[in-house]
Order: sequence, then structure tokens, then C-alpha cells
Amino acid sequence: MGHAAAHRVSPKRSSGGPAAAGLPPQRPEPASDSPPRGAMQSLSRSMRHGFVREVALVVAAMLAYFGIRNQTVGGAAEAHANAERIVELEQSLHVAWEDVIQESIVGSDVLVMLTNWVYIWGHWPIILGVATALYLYRRERYFLLRNALFVSGGIGFLFFALMPVAPPRLLDLGLVDTVTNESSAYRAFQPPGLTNQYAAFPSLHVGWNIVVGIVLLLTTAHLAIRAFAVIAPLAMGFAVIATANHFVLDVVGGIVVVLAGLAVALAIERRGAPATLDGVESAARLVDEDRRAEPVPRRASRGQLPR
Repeated sequence: MGHAAAHRVSPKRSSGGPAAAGLPPQRPEPASDSPPRGAMQSLSRSMRHGFVREVALVVAAMLAYFGIRNQTVGGAAEAHANAERIVELEQSLHVAWEDVIQESIVGSDVLVMLTNWVYIWGHWPIILGVATALYLYRRERYFLLRNALFVSGGIGFLFFALMPVAPPRLLDLGLVDTVTNESSAYRAFQPPGLTNQYAAFPSLHVGWNIVVGIVLLLTTAHLAIRAFAVIAPLAMGFAVIATANHFVLDVVGGIVVVLAGLAVALAIERRGAPATLDGVESAARLVDEDRRAEPVPRRASRGQLPR
């Protein structure tokens, strides 16, 4: 028995590690690639606040429009005089094409209906639809579009206030107001009492469709969307003249104004990302990347353990 006891190996004192306790070694948990929970909550909260802010900005722009309308509603004589000057300028430039363009559709009820449809439903529904899609999926392009619309709108409002211009349909030019004569939808959708009848120059009706098309071209390579981005502004440019709502020079002025607005918006974008709500997401991503980039400390050897 003593011999057996001599060969019995006494158990070693446990060092306290999982292997000594007979447990499998614990692996360190991988760092999560998702932003911290607090950052996600802040992002969700900021998106809600951002949506409210964007709605407030749109409402403020509408109030500015109605304020300018109230200042120019009594300027019918000045608006007609400015329209006559535009007619004379177009004749001198040989671009007085309003009657020729309208004659291309008035002989066909189908063409008149399609042209009215483009004028009525090809403006605000497209702008709001594209802006909403960009806000949800390409936020940086949404801010580019929004800034371009606001800057060009501000320039246009100055023209509306300082140089009111009557549309061709209100002048004695032998042109027909196809929208009023053939469709009651638009006048019900935008009653004359709530719109500025003397805001023909520049044509933001065309200009804003153009800037929407340009932003779409900058955003996507999808062939169908890019084709739409080109065709929609061209169709609107034809429709506003064919329906006697704008002169040819109104369209030219709208193009110049929106290109200026887009140039300002691009300059703002080049100077750096604006202080938008995406900053919360970017900050959370940077914090997470820094955390994952930190070197993992090596396990200290037994000789390095503090005693």
C-alpha cells in the first residue's frame, strides 16, 4: 500500500483558469459591426426631427410665395406691360414660337389632353415623389436637390416681386388656355385665387423639372430612370408653351435660374457635408470604426502578472 501511495500523483493546485476547472476555454466575443444602441436611437430620433424640419421649410417657402403673391396681385397693368416687352424681344430674336407650338396640338383632342396632363401632373407629383425617394434612400442627393430648389426659388421670387409678367393666355395673342378650357382638374387643384397669375418669368414650372432631372442623372445609372430624367423636362418645356402658360423666353429664364441655383447647391456640397441629420449616423460609424481599429492587447504571461 505504501508503494501505491508512492506512485499516486497529488493533484496540482488549480490556477483558477477555465481549463483547470475542466471547462472549455472561452473565446473573446467578436466586436459588433452595428452602431451602439444609443447611437441608433439618436439616429431614429434625429430622422423624425429632420422630417419635421423639412416640412417646416416647405411650409415657410409656401408662405413666402403667398406673401409675394399678395404684393403682386394688384400689378396687372405692369405684368401685361412686361409681357408685351417679352413678346417684342422674342420677335426681334425670331423665337416667338408660341402660336406654332400650340397649333401643333389644338387640332387633336388627344394631344391637347396629353399636353394638359403633362402640365398638370408632371410637375409637383414628380418633384415631391423624387424628393421623397431621395430623402429615404440617397439623403445626400436629397439635400442637393432641396438646396437647388430653394436657391432658384429665391431668385425666382425676386423676379415675381420686382418684374411681374402675365402669361400668354392672359394676353390678346390669339392663343387658347387649353388647361382651363379642356380640364377643370388643375384649376381645382390650384385655384387662381391661390396662385400668382403674374409669375410667368422665369418658368420654374420647367426649371424645377430640369433640376430634378439633373439630380437623377447624377444619382443613378439605371437606364429607365435616366431616360425619364431627360424626357420629363423636355415634355414639360413643350407643355407650358403649348398650353399658353409661358413664353419661350420664360422657359429660357427658368433654365438659367435653376442652373444658378444648382451651381450654388454644388458649391455648398463641395465645401463639406452640411450639418444634416446624417451626421449622427456618420459619427456613430466613425466611433465604431475607431473602436474596432484599436489594437487588441496581448495576454500577459505568467511572469508579467502582478503579484
